[in-house]
Amino acid sequence: MNIIEIQKAFIGKRFRYTKHGVEQRINRSITSKEIEQAILKGEIIEDYPSDKYGPSLLIYGKTKRGKALHIQIALLPIISIVTVYEPDSAEWIEGKIRRK
Repeated sequence: MNIIEIQKAFIGKRFRYTKHGVEQRINRSITSKEIEQAILKGEIIEDYPSDKYGPSLLIYGKTKRGKALHIQIALLPIISIVTVYEPDSAEWIEGKIRRK
């Protein structure tokens, strides 16, 4: 699945949150609107074909206010938001490249 297909699913409201995804969004004070904004301007930065949630992807995007977000989505029968967080600059270069 590519980013355009994912973005179309978000525009069409064809996605859901996992229980963990909702908890992380709330605990980190990230709104649903911010997640959607980041997805619509986002790019896939990592692919996890063997993740415990099933095949999943990590998307990097920014909100309209410039907040950088990472959104992990599982590619189940319906796109599912697994977790969301602001990337830590100690772990990520410009939010996109994992530091080794």
